Amino acid sequence: MAFVRYFIQYLGTSKSNRSFYRQVRNILGFVPGNLSLYKIALSHRSVKESADENNERLEYLGDAILSGIVADYLFKRYPYKGEGFLTEMRSKMVNRQTLNEIAVKMGLKRITIFNKSDASLKVSQIFGNTLEALVGAIYTDKGFNVTKQWVLKHMIIPYMFIEDLETLEINHKNKLYGWANKNGKVLEFETLEERFENGRRLFTIGAMVDGELLAEGKAYNKKDASQIASQIAVEKLGLGKLEE
Repeated sequence: MAFVRYFIQYLGTSKSNRSFYRQVRNILGFVPGNLSLYKIALSHRSVKESADENNERLEYLGDAILSGIVADYLFKRYPYKGEGFLTEMRSKMVNRQTLNEIAVKMGLKRITIFNKSDASLKVSQIFGNTLEALVGAIYTDKGFNVTKQWVLKHMIIPYMFIEDLETLEINHKNKLYGWANKNGKVLEFETLEERFENGRRLFTIGAMVDGELLAEGKAYNKKDASQIASQIAVEKLGLGKLEE
């Protein structure tokens, strides 16, 4: 009863707030200890500009924690595979589109707090970023062991089909270059924007075909940004449904 009273005091008594809490608890599968932490994890910077109110810091932390958990999982699952194979498999499991699709299936799109009047955000990959922030929140709230078990139970086992990922092509950039060469097009990747966000350099890379912008991607390094741009371009051109 003490927890219920605290919860009501924290979120207020409105029906929408109580519904939001239940959705968060259902996704987590446990009662959160620090409610404000999860509220931050679900808050996109389009509605919360301050670094201590939006989820970018938790996303940064969750990205690192998730990468380590997946690396440990693959290291134990494939005792005879080399570094190259393990690195590629990890990339397939933690890339932006994979995480975004998992986040949507988990229901994070419904409860992520973002500027819903911005149509581009509704079809963007911010929900995968939110999932990373959620991992960061769980780690901060419950510690590494709980986070590791949560990732295994709620992400890897139900959504990451390892046998399928083994044969999945993820280099969209090479595929796009192949299409350009076949069709006599000039494909180039240009840096459209470079800025600092929360102490990290964020790149916007454009996939340019014959001098015209076909697609753009954003990431904290140019390689990932160009792959995201290539993935979007591949989908726009109908070159096959791939999961980056």
